[in-house]
Amino acid sequence: MDAAEAVALSRLPQGATGLIMRRIVGTGAALLILDLASKKVVRTLMVPGQSVPIVPGIFHLTYVLNPGAAFGLFAHMTAYFIVVAAVVIFVILAYGRILASGSVLLELSLGLQLGGAVGNLVDRVVTGRVIDFLDFRVWPVFNFADSAIVIGVGLFACGVLFGKESAAGK
Repeated sequence: MDAAEAVALSRLPQGATGLIMRRIVGTGAALLILDLASKKVVRTLMVPGQSVPIVPGIFHLTYVLNPGAAFGLFAHMTAYFIVVAAVVIFVILAYGRILASGSVLLELSLGLQLGGAVGNLVDRVVTGRVIDFLDFRVWPVFNFADSAIVIGVGLFACGVLFGKESAAGK
């Protein structure tokens, strides 16, 4: 542990680091359950390429097997995405208590990113592709894990930019 990590941890109340990690992992686990369950329903009830209008022309459930990243970019780079996901998961688990620094917003953001990363990692390891199915017709098809990652990154940025310490420093 370096000096910056020690200082960050020293600011937290006694026993807080365990609570922080339970919140991060709990949020990640809840998102992972939602993501894996929804993908199982799609795999069970639909065939790849099938689209079911929920609100015609606005929102459909469309079963897509995505071999790439967001928007299908970098297709068939499965090994690379597995390594990236593993690194993200490791960083969140190893440094989450420091990154969150007792901020519930940052804990939530890291939990969402953790659950999303694990959800898509499971798909990549099992099938080599990610199951996407949320289709708003004006945006590429995505899943709950993708949503959690994007929301988590956005919340993390807000927490870092506008959190207590940033506001106090201005």
